[in-house]
Amino acid sequence: MADPLQIELVSADRVVWSGEASEVLARTVEGDLGVLADHAPLLSLLVPGVVVITPLEGDQIKAAVAEGFISVANNRVSILSEDAFLADEVDAAAARAELEAAEADEDATAILRAEAKLSLVDKAS
Repeated sequence: MADPLQIELVSADRVVWSGEASEVLARTVEGDLGVLADHAPLLSLLVPGVVVITPLEGDQIKAAVAEGFISVANNRVSILSEDAFLADEVDAAAARAELEAAEADEDATAILRAEAKLSLVDKAS
């Protein structure tokens, strides 16, 4: 059996989640990316969206992330994002207000960030 992935999901101000996992899914500028053990090394730009981590034990971890980077090497995955929020940290009303403001400003990136947060809330309910 291959070694598990060592994952670190880090925002600008904290470590959001760290641990061992069997799989990570993320959205990059090249498209959706799935990472399993022994994945080829890579460095890619993240786009706002949802990162899904399948830990070795327990339920999947879902986090809304902003722009950032994902790095994979030697079964270590680093996900670095300016902002990252776990599903239980998202305030639905605040995310809806954020989406409305982004739509009013016609800010496509901010719209993606808000939509990622709302998708976590919608899936949890």
